[in-house]
Amino acid sequence: MSTAPKPIPLPVTAVTCLEDRAHVERTTVLDLTAGVQRLRLGPVAALAVDRTLHAELTGDHSATVLDARIVRAWTPRGPLPPTDDDSALRRRVHALEEERQGLEQRRDRLRARLDLLGRLAADLLREIGEGTGSGESERPRWARELDRVDEERDTYAERLRAVEARLTAVATELTAVERAMDLAEDEPAELLAHVELTVEAAVAGPVGLRLSHLTPCALWRPAYRAVLDGDSLTLETDAMVWQRTGEDWSDVRLTLSTARSALAGDPPRLRVDRLTLEDRSPAERRTVDVELREEEIGDLGPAPVLGLPGVDDGGEARVLRSPTPVSVAGDGRAHRVPLSVSTTAASSEYACSPEVSPLVNQVVRFDNRSGHALLAGPVDLVRGSGFSGRGTLEFTAPGAPVELAFGSGDDFRVARHTEESRDSAGITQRTVVTRTVRLHLSRFSAPGEHDERLVVLRERIPVSEVSAVEVRLRKDACSPAPDAVDAEGIVRWEVPLPPDGHRTVTLVYELSASAKVTGL
Repeated sequence: MSTAPKPIPLPVTAVTCLEDRAHVERTTVLDLTAGVQRLRLGPVAALAVDRTLHAELTGDHSATVLDARIVRAWTPRGPLPPTDDDSALRRRVHALEEERQGLEQRRDRLRARLDLLGRLAADLLREIGEGTGSGESERPRWARELDRVDEERDTYAERLRAVEARLTAVATELTAVERAMDLAEDEPAELLAHVELTVEAAVAGPVGLRLSHLTPCALWRPAYRAVLDGDSLTLETDAMVWQRTGEDWSDVRLTLSTARSALAGDPPRLRVDRLTLEDRSPAERRTVDVELREEEIGDLGPAPVLGLPGVDDGGEARVLRSPTPVSVAGDGRAHRVPLSVSTTAASSEYACSPEVSPLVNQVVRFDNRSGHALLAGPVDLVRGSGFSGRGTLEFTAPGAPVELAFGSGDDFRVARHTEESRDSAGITQRTVVTRTVRLHLSRFSAPGEHDERLVVLRERIPVSEVSAVEVRLRKDACSPAPDAVDAEGIVRWEVPLPPDGHRTVTLVYELSASAKVTGL
């Protein structure tokens, strides 16, 4: 078995990018000879995980993979031509190397010329000896030829001495400059990795090879761009891909997955949970302690974390594919990869929750017609005036409704005022707390606006969890009467506003508690 000195190229052809790593697939065609042979493939990324390396031969063949391993070595970086950003030392080294190369070529030519002149002088002396022995005498010609050869030998010998002297000076200066550059610009060696593949083939011929492995330092996150045009919305689904694996991905089939291969499948540990019963004290029997608390209504999903969030896939591994081959440089920067574009009908309304914010936002609702699940991620919002901001898109199943806020309207103003009164009934000794909320809504229209806009207002009332406390909405005192009240205590009005219009909405509700209730 022998290892070929020149490695066989092994380009990346397909990549499956996971949440925090990538599964890389490489393919090539091997020209095998009969017998057992060891091939050197690559280079490959030095960060490749050894235990995930898998190699298989494809097509009709009679060959077998005996062994596959990754071999790493520190290799000095090769010299590169100077650029505009290079230092003066590097430029001087490049100039001296070019001058040394030219001087060496000139020295070789001069040495060859002197060797030729030496052979010519030897031939001339042999001719003089043979002529003298045979009685021939051409003294003037022999003297003239000897003088010419000696003169040329002296001339080229002097040129050779000058070239060798200059070569010595260049070598001395180059050594000093390289020593200074090593002290000032020390470049570490580059870690390169190759795959050593041992194959046994019965007959010679070409065989396809597919090799795959995992690589860290690669991740992706979903990103969106929503363009609102009247009653239609165009949603562009993209993937932001970062990778610094040590090699570029050029024209690869990119697959994006939310699978978490690094997570273990061990069940959670069971802990002892002791429940104890004890009798209530007489004071606890006489009173009911209640309190008002804020509770956020949310759906199931991953817990928020600091830093770069994970991919919210709804608890099920999702797979997205790029429709065309893509190229992602290994520079660690964000690269946007288009995945899909869908256009669907959309409805919009102006909504406001004054208790949370006095702004009136344009809320757009549409159905997910992209053909795949929309993972949670940032979305760039674009409407008629151009880029209007950036929002967040929650996880949405295919065909499910989507809700996006496209920013606030500058021509609306909302002011909120609250009042509270407390009273006690004489016979039942119940405490009644009456709260009044007044919302003043105004619209400042630009010249030329004549259309009426519908603003949806939402307020909330408490929801009681104990029978000792009752909450009652006084619809007769509300002005106007609410359009809807849901089980979570959200009161909703649809208020039409003409240009430069003003409206006041009043909400009145009561909290009634028995005499043994404390905490209100």
